[in-house]
Amino acid sequence: MHVATPDDIFTAIAHPVRRSLLDTLAAGAQPVNKLARRYHMSRPAISQHLRVLLDAGLVEGHRDGRMNSYVLRPDGLVQVHDWLDKYEELWQERLGRLGRYLDRAATRPKRRK
Repeated sequence: MHVATPDDIFTAIAHPVRRSLLDTLAAGAQPVNKLARRYHMSRPAISQHLRVLLDAGLVEGHRDGRMNSYVLRPDGLVQVHDWLDKYEELWQERLGRLGRYLDRAATRPKRRK
């Protein structure tokens, strides 16, 4: 069994169609045919995107007769959250500095021209 690496996950979410598919699947399982109609793409094109998401562990596929459906596996996004979380403190500190600068700038007397 293939274990998805962080690179697999970031590669999977790099494409806007795949990010949109994750958003759609967050509402619940969807059959491939319905996804293809929704995205105005061929079934093989949607299946390729779903395969990338499946290999990254971000979706799970189910087969019922001839119909394939996919559902979001949000736990696969934990690695993305953890990576981004490292930068939250940095941005909070920078935004705090910007806010303090803007507060000081707003209280300074205006220069006459």
